[in-house]
Amino acid sequence: MTFIVGENCINCKHSDCVEVCPVDCFYEGENMLVIHPDECIDCGVCEPECPVDAIKADLADEPDGKWLKINTEYAKEWPNITQKGEPPADADDFKDEKGKCEKYFSPKSGDGN
Repeated sequence: MTFIVGENCINCKHSDCVEVCPVDCFYEGENMLVIHPDECIDCGVCEPECPVDAIKADLADEPDGKWLKINTEYAKEWPNITQKGEPPADADDFKDEKGKCEKYFSPKSGDGN
């Protein structure tokens, strides 16, 4: 098992999870974070830190494994993030929106730190 970041993170990109991760397995995209599944030690300390409930065990992924695939692919491309940053100013506007992946997902990398 590993933990994954899902759709709720898109355009919210809170990074409270990054601050508590003991193995620095988060990677930053333009508008969301992902977890590198091979680096995650399954400790689960990140899950309760997410204010938008975006972090789940991979067992709770969609039936086709969509979010595990996204986390795996983009963790290899995006820069590592090890420090908490500021969420977008309009993060609360997107908090409860559904269908964000199709509307807003960006494959572009973030800045990392």
